[in-house]
Order: sequence, then structure tokens, then C-alpha cells
Amino acid sequence: VLFRNLGRNQHHAVALDESWSTEASFGTLVMERGDAAEVTFERPGVYPYYCTYHGSPAGDRGMVGAVVVGDVEYEPSRGPAREPVSEPSGAVRHVPADYPRIQDAVDAAAPGDLVLVGPGVYRESVRITTPSIVLRGSDRNEVVLEGDALSGNGVLVLADGVAIENMTARNFQLNGFYWTGATGFRGSYLTAVNNGDYGVYAFDSTDGLIEHSYASGSPDAGFYVGQCYPCRTVLRKLVAENNALGYSGTNAGGELYLVDSVWRHNMAGIVPNTLDSELLPPQRETVIAGNHVYENGNLDAPAKPIAWPAFGNGILVAGGRDNLILRNLVTDHPGHGVLILASHDERFWPGSGNVVRENRVLRSRRADLAVGWPGTPGNCFADNSFASARPLFLERLRGCSGRRLPVGFDLGPAVAALSRRRAARAGDYPRGQVAAQPLPPPQPRMPGGADAPVRPAVGVFDGARPRLEEIELPREAASDDPPVAPAS
Repeated sequence: VLFRNLGRNQHHAVALDESWSTEASFGTLVMERGDAAEVTFERPGVYPYYCTYHGSPAGDRGMVGAVVVGDVEYEPSRGPAREPVSEPSGAVRHVPADYPRIQDAVDAAAPGDLVLVGPGVYRESVRITTPSIVLRGSDRNEVVLEGDALSGNGVLVLADGVAIENMTARNFQLNGFYWTGATGFRGSYLTAVNNGDYGVYAFDSTDGLIEHSYASGSPDAGFYVGQCYPCRTVLRKLVAENNALGYSGTNAGGELYLVDSVWRHNMAGIVPNTLDSELLPPQRETVIAGNHVYENGNLDAPAKPIAWPAFGNGILVAGGRDNLILRNLVTDHPGHGVLILASHDERFWPGSGNVVRENRVLRSRRADLAVGWPGTPGNCFADNSFASARPLFLERLRGCSGRRLPVGFDLGPAVAALSRRRAARAGDYPRGQVAAQPLPPPQPRMPGGADAPVRPAVGVFDGARPRLEEIELPREAASDDPPVAPAS
């Protein structure tokens, strides 16, 4: 059987009983995009497997599968599943006082339990398969999961209703904090630094909230929400810097909100996008509002080839539709402040029906507002404050009242993106090193710390959904010449 990695990220296949793996034939820990490995099965049978980075060792959640050889009985089973609970159990499992390792406490926990981690550096990768656990650090800056560039994920969640709070994950091969296949998730007061893929990552997950968190040094995206519709998820009060992309949202949307956050010094800022490498295309129906997006053109940020085409843009919608970009302050970009483009992967995905309204966009080197050609019908721009646009008279040609004229395009962004894409595939793109990224100062701790109320992540979205009429431009926008740095 030939296993080939056609996805964007690192993967492998390992037998549940560890009797075989793709590592044996491939000779390395992971398979990068395009790599292949061959495994021979010499007897009839069912051979279940999983990706240790993205699946459950029980074979019931995340990226799991089975090879069926010969004429044998096979009936897929997800195994016994525990239901999430909305109320805390009252039990507290202390690390290291009661359990020497975080994983030991997580394995012993029941739904609704609090796993409370004391100060220290924990060299382990934590996997959560029990629903409604709250994993909390007693101090965001002093409780550190350390990957040493050897372990896959800081925390991998394969259960519903799990909340992670008030801790740091750094130097993992893949992700700092990662939920997959979850209904109900929350990440609060998290710091993710210099991880090899994403900082804070939610995939195929809904009913979520990521808040008061910081991500830097990721060669893909600091914050990522992917393959969900409707996502029913809110990202708020975040800071992303020194990543390839501040935010990436592949094939994600539907009641998805990115609000009141800072996106700075990344290779590109906010990049919702459509790709065929994940399910549920196209990207759609995301609200991007009240953000401060500035100076995203960092050539020293770590980056994978896929990020290079987005370089230098503040907010870039690539192949997405029906998004709302509202009341953001977007300044100081070498490319564009706000740009709408089509996306071409295996298929062609137009960028259509997007609304860009009431933003303040300044000091973009190429254009503050732009819509590319081809494949960008039905987008509209209205009531923005800006100095330059491509094409000229963009708001007149593409206004949001009455008919949106199918005229007015700029070929330049598509040409530049295609050129960078070809260069990246040939290995010609900036390659900042993850380990070389600056370390952040101490980040704000969660109010209440160890004594804060315990809240499993059930019914999260309904309590977090923002009211658009209450979202304002960042306060720096009130200045005649808005500063680059946000007010403290």
C-alpha cells in the first residue's frame, strides 16, 4: 500500500498496535507534502492506523483509518464515547503535586474536571481525549510546555468541550495548541511561540472561542481556523506577530468572527482563503471587524512556500466569498491594505460577493484598496477612508448601493501572486528561521488565575457572538496620522 501525503502539513501513518508504520519505509519521523511511503501487508486482516500528530491512538477521532486486506469482516467503530458536560465536576487534579506529568492528570480526569498545572517547564506533548476537561496553567508565563523541536504538538485535543487556559507552548514541531474534530472548544490567555506549523489551531471544529492569546514564530499561521461551515467561532483580543500569516482560514466560515485584535509584522496579516487541499471549499461568510492590521511585510518571518504569494498584504481574501471587512485600521503595507483575489489550486475559485466597508486604510505602497482580475465579481467597497485604489475610482465602480458593475480590475496582484507561487515551488522564497524569532515579553495573565471559575467549553459561541453595531474602529484611527504602534 502506497501512502502519499497530498496535504499541506506533516503526517504519517502508525498502526494502533505499533506493529508497522510509514516511518519504517520512509526512514524519517514525518512525511512532508509530496512524500510517499510503501507498506506491505502479507496476511489478510484489518490494520487500523492513525497519524500520531492529528489522530487518536484509540483510532476513533481525528486522522485515523484502516487498511483492509483480503476477504475479511470489517465494521468501522468509533468506540465508546463520553458525552461532554456543561457544568464543572468540582474535582481539581494538581500537577505536579498530585500527578508528575500533565498527561497523567489528563488521563485520570473525568468530564468537568479541572487539571491545574503549577509553574514549571514541562517537556511533554499532551493529548486530550476526554470531553469537557479544563486544562489551566496557574500562571500564563510560568507554565510552559516545551517541545525542544522534537515533539509534535503542545496540546492536541480530540474531544468535545475542552478548554485550555493561561499557559505557554513553545518549540514544538507542529502546533502549540490544536483542536480537531471538536464541537465546543475554547482557548483563553494562551501564548504560542516558535512552533513549526501553527500557533493556535482549530480544524474541523465548531462552537469555539479563541481569546486574549498571542502567537509568534509560526511558518504557516499564528492563528488558524480551517475546514468548518458553519464554524460558529469567535477570535477576539489576539496578537499575532512574526508569523508567515497572522491568520489563515482555509475553507472556513459561517458565523466566524475575527474582531478587536492586532496583526502586525507578519509576512501577511489576515488571509482567509480557499484551497482544494481541505474539504468544504470555498472559504466564505467571515466577519473581519475592528482589527488593527499594520506593517505586515516581514521578510525575516519563518515561512512555508504556500505563504509567500500573500506577502505584503494587510487583509487578503483569496478565493473567498461573501465576507464582511468592517471598520478595521490597516496601515503601512508594502503591497495592499485590503485586496480581493481569486484562488487557483486544483480548481479555480473566484473571490466574489465580499463587502469592504468603513475601514481606514493608509500608507500602502501599491494600493490601499484593490480588487484583482480575473474572477472577482460582485465585490463592493463603500465609506472607506483611503488614499489609493486599484483600479482608480474603485468605490464608484464597485459601490455597495445599487448594482455592482462588473468592471474595474487590476491584473497586477494576480501576476505577482502567480510569480511568487512559482518561485516558492522552486525553493526561491525568504526563509526566516523559527528559532531565530524574537521572544515576546511576558503576556497578561488570566484574571483570577488558578481560582477563576471553571467553565467547560459547551455552548461557547452563543455567549461570545459579537454585536456588529458595537464594533468600532481601533482608537488609533481617530488620529489624523495614525501611529504604527497600537495604544497600550
